[in-house]
Amino acid sequence: MKFSVFQLSRQGGRPINEDRAGYSYTREAGLFVLADGMGGHPEGEVASQLALQTISGYFQTHAKPKVTDVSNFLAAGLMAAHHQIIHYASERGMFDTPRTTLVAALAQEDELHWVHCGDSRMYLVRDGKLLERTRDHSYLEAQSRAPGSGDVSNRNILFTCLGATVRPMFDVGGPVRMRPGDKMLLCSDGLWGSVSDEDITATLAAHPVDEAVPQLVEQALKVAGSKSDNVTVVAMEWQTDPAQAGEADFTETEMLDDDDFASTIQADPGEDMDDLEDMDNDAIERSIAEINAAIQRTARKH
Repeated sequence: MKFSVFQLSRQGGRPINEDRAGYSYTREAGLFVLADGMGGHPEGEVASQLALQTISGYFQTHAKPKVTDVSNFLAAGLMAAHHQIIHYASERGMFDTPRTTLVAALAQEDELHWVHCGDSRMYLVRDGKLLERTRDHSYLEAQSRAPGSGDVSNRNILFTCLGATVRPMFDVGGPVRMRPGDKMLLCSDGLWGSVSDEDITATLAAHPVDEAVPQLVEQALKVAGSKSDNVTVVAMEWQTDPAQAGEADFTETEMLDDDDFASTIQADPGEDMDDLEDMDNDAIERSIAEINAAIQRTARKH
């Protein structure tokens, strides 16, 4: 397995950058993740960081050196991330919970799988054409797919995310059999909110990822101006030629041992990743009950 990858995150016109992105890999599998902490709720940057740490830790425990049931892994990893955010808020008795979107793609055995919750997106480009694109969990996306439905107030609002006190909705996609030269891109809405799908596809198709990503990020910042959202992009080219990788990180995994694990996602030393392996729906539902009780306690105090 070999690929080149390049990522870039810019704060834009926001007070802080609540986006997080990174990737992890073993000898036979690669995980690429992006999360966008949600404004209007506390500590969005914590929610996005926890989401990345959790799903990366979950990957480390399950990719030995590959994931045996990819769809189940992606769904369980996303729910584990949700649980960790709920647990974080519950322990602190927070009145409102940190929240984030999440999009993750897993590459192994020349196949690409993905999962997403919210409006951070995955694009897959082949031979200059858009092959796949995730569909946002937003009223805007729902309206665009139902012509004649009329105007929707606040249609850009998401109807699901990680960290809310209700079980998140999510979609699992793939597999798509990848070919050499295929390019996959994950991005926050700071990119696609200012740059069209057509421009994203054309730029990604025309340039190696180390050139395409900076161009797209700068274009988004320029279009949005002083009110730009955080803009974060991570892009991967599959089976790339190392001579054409440029400034991108080129990774060839065949030399790794079965137990080797590498990651650009830095875990918080205070987090116990051993607790992530056996999460199930009952544990998640218990965590939701805990946070609801914490909210009620805080509400009574005020």
